[in-house]
Amino acid sequence: MFPASSEAGPPAIPATPPRHYVPAPPPRGAAITGAVLLVAALVIGLMLRSSVSAFGALDAQWAQWMEGPESGPSMDFAGILDRMGGPMGLIVPLALIGVLCVYGRWRSGLFAFVAAILANVLVVIPLKQVVDRPRPPHPLVLVTNGSFPSGQVFTSVTLVMVAAVVLFPPRARRWWWLFGAAYVAAMMWSRIWLHAQWFSDTVAGAMAGAGICLLLWRAFATLLEREALRAAAGRLF
Repeated sequence: MFPASSEAGPPAIPATPPRHYVPAPPPRGAAITGAVLLVAALVIGLMLRSSVSAFGALDAQWAQWMEGPESGPSMDFAGILDRMGGPMGLIVPLALIGVLCVYGRWRSGLFAFVAAILANVLVVIPLKQVVDRPRPPHPLVLVTNGSFPSGQVFTSVTLVMVAAVVLFPPRARRWWWLFGAAYVAAMMWSRIWLHAQWFSDTVAGAMAGAGICLLLWRAFATLLEREALRAAAGRLF
């Protein structure tokens, strides 16, 4: 008789994911919180469109506080952030999607594509057209029509959240949230400093970005959990 083969078959896919797995599961209440944030951003826009808003004085005050020199380190830093949040900002999420797919993580790649790229087209552009808010006078960078909401801030928030979901285990994710919050705050500052957007535009952009990401995180939860199970078994492909 031939000896039994010593080669083990492919590892079995576990019934439950490991305790600290990647991609991360959505938090409790993700769908409700996401919907509230998205609706709140829309309400702010409708208030601004109807001219019945308490944001005018606040926006004007913030614009006054952000008056500064048109050259120097602050302007240079704001200019860098403007380029990072503009069309060049698509390079990072596209590279992330490509790397995820190369390593067999197409489910995370699909989530990243919808949340970090497609959502910008489906959420920001319609909101800009509906609200149609003029930009602050004399912007210091090239801008398009429609100030509300801030597309750069929206993009920054979605990128930070997508990276947190698909890249980092819990301990590292805590530090990433701190870095991401600082990055988003800097992006909000830069938009006002450059006279490209009003303060309420940046707040609404952050709310809309966080809201749509939470909703999509919940919607993709089953696919992402399946990927985590396959990753734990070493069977992504």
